[in-house]
Amino acid sequence: MIKRNIENILYKELNNDEVLTLVGARQVGKTTLLYKIMDHLEKQGQTAGFFSLEDKYLLTDLNGHPKNIFNYINLPGDEKKKYFLLIDEIQYLDDPSNFLKYIYDLYKDRIKLVVTGSSAFYIDKKYKDSLAGRKKVIRISPLTFTEFLVAKGEQELSESVKSGKLLKPEKDKVSFYYREYFKFGGYPKAVLKNELNEKIEVLKELYLSFLKKDILESGVKNEIKFYELLRLLAAQSGSLLNINELSNTLNISREAVGNYIYIMEKGFIIRLIRPFHSNIRKELGKMPKVYFLDTGYRNTVLNNYDDIEVRPDKGESLENSLFISLYNRTSDIDEIKFWRTKDNNEVDFIVQEKAAYEVKFNRNNFNPKKYEAFTNLYTNIPLNCVSYSKNYRNEEGLTIFDFLG
Repeated sequence: MIKRNIENILYKELNNDEVLTLVGARQVGKTTLLYKIMDHLEKQGQTAGFFSLEDKYLLTDLNGHPKNIFNYINLPGDEKKKYFLLIDEIQYLDDPSNFLKYIYDLYKDRIKLVVTGSSAFYIDKKYKDSLAGRKKVIRISPLTFTEFLVAKGEQELSESVKSGKLLKPEKDKVSFYYREYFKFGGYPKAVLKNELNEKIEVLKELYLSFLKKDILESGVKNEIKFYELLRLLAAQSGSLLNINELSNTLNISREAVGNYIYIMEKGFIIRLIRPFHSNIRKELGKMPKVYFLDTGYRNTVLNNYDDIEVRPDKGESLENSLFISLYNRTSDIDEIKFWRTKDNNEVDFIVQEKAAYEVKFNRNNFNPKKYEAFTNLYTNIPLNCVSYSKNYRNEEGLTIFDFLG
């Protein structure tokens, strides 16, 4: 099993009363983390049980009444000890909120709930306000680059990347591994495959079969248009999201485009980021930008697994890669924004209103004077260029490798 950076955080959360809810795309390792939690608890002498709602008999029982869970579990005889109830795919319940609220309100001193959900649109539609203050939601993403290195047996290199202190031979290895990470992404099953054709097969299965499951379960009627929209978004990653333009291109309604994007975002395939502006009303009135949450998934949608250096969209690909690194560092997507004016002056990322980043594959293409409109207006937010390689004019500067830890 791959060591995940978030594991220690999850173990600490087991000491709290709230319902611990792990959400994320299909196949990112949520079920594996539940098994790891189970193993951790058993080693500590705790009582725990793992249940999957893929089991139709169990699902029927729990849909009948929450108390039916006691047909499957026994609480510890010591009233000071808790039973740790681990449930996979909680969204399959007809009313997960009712189940969780019932168990939490009546048994929070005796039962700790840890549950997973594969797609957030289920959570949005089925979780009610009754769970306010009762749940802690933690996002599980595809493997970060340092987790990817661990999966490759490069524990020491992973620690060096985290520390930011790399020697020349280590930098060469990081560059080598990043090429694979960029092409095939961080979905664990794809990472663990050794052959390139096996990696592609796993990714295509994710793209076609598992996405189709989300499409069917979310009630999408025009599957072809859904996939066409996904391909359009992949081709314009990092661009403004123009609903009207997409609607006209696909010959479907604006409402359908908006619904499809909602499903993709709630399924953890894409994320939208909002514009940064000192005037909040102007900010909310502007179009967002779209990014994919895994470069391997995006490459599969585009059917392009070329090295980043030779791609025609290498700039957009690098920008998406940086977004993923920034996204993995924050629990709040609203901390990542972009800046754009009516005159088309733009800065790719504003992070926590403390740092700004402009992505250029080749740093020689970065002209600081072009961004004076931003730097003069926001003197408290330093602007940096992020490039692919530091081999330019013998200068120093930020590259994608500075963000991989």
